This record gives sequence, structure tokens and C-alpha cells, in this order.
Amino acid sequence: MKVVRVVGYNQNLQLDKAPEPKVTSPLDVIVKIGAAGVCRTDIHILEGQWAEKSGVKLPYTIGHENAGWIHAIGDAVTNLTVGDKVILHPLVTCGLCRACRSGDDVHCEASQFPGIDSDGGYAEYLKTTARSVIKLDPSLEPADVAALADAGLTAYHAVAKAAKLLRPGEWVVMIGAGGLGHIGIQVLKAISPASLIVIDQNADALALAKQLGADHTIQPSKDDSFVKQVLDLTGGKGAEAVIDFVAEGGSTATGVKMVRRAGNYYVVGYGENINIPTIDIISTEINFVGNLVGSYNDLAELMVLAAQGKVKLHTSKYKLEDFQKAIDDLGAGKVRGRAILVP
Repeated sequence: MKVVRVVGYNQNLQLDKAPEPKVTSPLDVIVKIGAAGVCRTDIHILEGQWAEKSGVKLPYTIGHENAGWIHAIGDAVTNLTVGDKVILHPLVTCGLCRACRSGDDVHCEASQFPGIDSDGGYAEYLKTTARSVIKLDPSLEPADVAALADAGLTAYHAVAKAAKLLRPGEWVVMIGAGGLGHIGIQVLKAISPASLIVIDQNADALALAKQLGADHTIQPSKDDSFVKQVLDLTGGKGAEAVIDFVAEGGSTATGVKMVRRAGNYYVVGYGENINIPTIDIISTEINFVGNLVGSYNDLAELMVLAAQGKVKLHTSKYKLEDFQKAIDDLGAGKVRGRAILVP
């Protein structure tokens, strides 16, 4: 089968051939890939940022946002049949550890992360397990939802945390309206009554944010005067929740100025350090909350919103063989929404 592999850090990906994966355990599932999302994490992988953390051996196949059709199943799989349309939770989990048994499978103590620490979905077929597979509603197609497997799941996970605490009349600031942000906007408007302010440097992204339901949009200025705009909108108090899908380029330094006392700052993006005097944290009782992907149940709930038409991906589709153009376009900021590879 065709695969796209990392052959070295700070090098281009390489199209290659590999054997098709086979069922070797009772709960194994082989999926024929219908679409694989191209994520900024893939760029970070190529830059070597994940090398030490993942411990992966090169060469290997990347791609951690995957959807397709069931191709083969182990003899203990009873909830799936060959041909089913599915989306894959990005982790392969054990089901036996304390985290899994608590429904917090993103923190499984024995997980694999295909596309990060093992072979992923920039390929024609992918091996996972029945625990990681969610059947799609008949109205949904793999190419339309693949990037929801990570980008959408991560956005949902963070927004759902915030929504549990938000009340009518309260405020949310979202920093970034790109691949994750445009999903986060839709999720928030679907599950929370809070008012939403979206900040992005790109005018087109802000136009999309407004179309998706943002109550206010702000294009930041270099002198940080946009912080005052947020404070003016929120009665001088700041927002109950700031959800930062960027977390680099200085966004955390300005973002924290927009959180009200006892508010929550949800860190989703990464790339810079948070440098906040500890006295400012304790005197205002603000909280910093990390967000890593999301649980199987988070993804199942997100698929309900997708089937209801409340969350839609804006995508740019590329053939699998055009993987380098997809990566280059994403790195150059030319992709609105999410880039998708279709074998």
C-alpha cells in the first residue's frame, strides 16, 4: 500500500510502499482510509519537536486524524461490520487502567498514538482497535469529518470544559479562528449560552468566525489596544473564559489580561512559555487549564453535533500524493479551515 513517511527531521516527507496491516488480535480493526487530516502537529513532528516525547523510530507513517471504512475485524469485534463508515479516536487505549475505567482514556497508561508514536493514517490502510472506532451517521462521509478526530476533538474537549461553568450573560474570548478555532466557535454556540468574542490576525478568518456565530470579532493591533476593546465589551471585567488556540507569538501575554478575576484560561495551542508573575495569579485567583485531545465520549458527542449539522468542517482536499503541497500550504497559512489528504 502507499504510505507517506517521516524519513528524517527537517526533511520533506517521502511517498513509499509498505505491507498492508493485518489482524493479529481479537479486537483489532483494519480501516481503509477515506481521509486523513493534515495538522500543524505534523509540521512540528517534521521539525523534531515530538522526537524525544514520542520516542518513535524513523521511518514511520504520520497522520493522526483519520476516518474511513471498516476493512477487516478481529473475531471478538461484535459492534462493527466490514464496510461501516467510521471515524477513529486518535489513541489506541488498553481499557484496563484506572484512567480508561474512569472514562478518561486520553490519559491511558498504556496507550499508542498512531501518527505520533506509531504508524498513522497518511496511508491506504490503518490498524487500530474496536475501542477507538466510532460509527458515522449515514449523513456523514469520512472526508467531511476526518479532521474532527483530533482538531475537532481537541476543540470540543476544551470548549466543553468551559461550557460546564459558563452561564447566560457571561463571556468567552477565543484566540485564533483557524483550523481548531473555527470548530471551537461552532461547538461553543451549540452547547453554551455565553457571548463569544473571537480574536484573529486574519480578516478572512474573522469573517468566517462571524458567519459561524461569533458575537464580536477583533483584529489585534500591534500596540495591544485590542485588549481594551475586550475589556470594554465585558464591562471592564474581562471574560470568564479565554480559550487560546494559538499560545505562541505573545498570545498568552495579552490573553491573560482579558481574563476576569477567578476566570479560567484554557491553553490549547502551544509554542511559547507562560510568563505570569505568581502574585498576579494568586491575587486574582485565575486558573490555567491544559487541554490534550479528548476522550472517546467527547468524540462521540462531537459526532452527534456533526450529524445535527451544528458543526461543519471547512476543508481543502488534496490527493495523498500531493502531501507536500498540503504541508507547505498549511505552513504558509494558505489553508482556511483544515487540509485533508484523500487516498
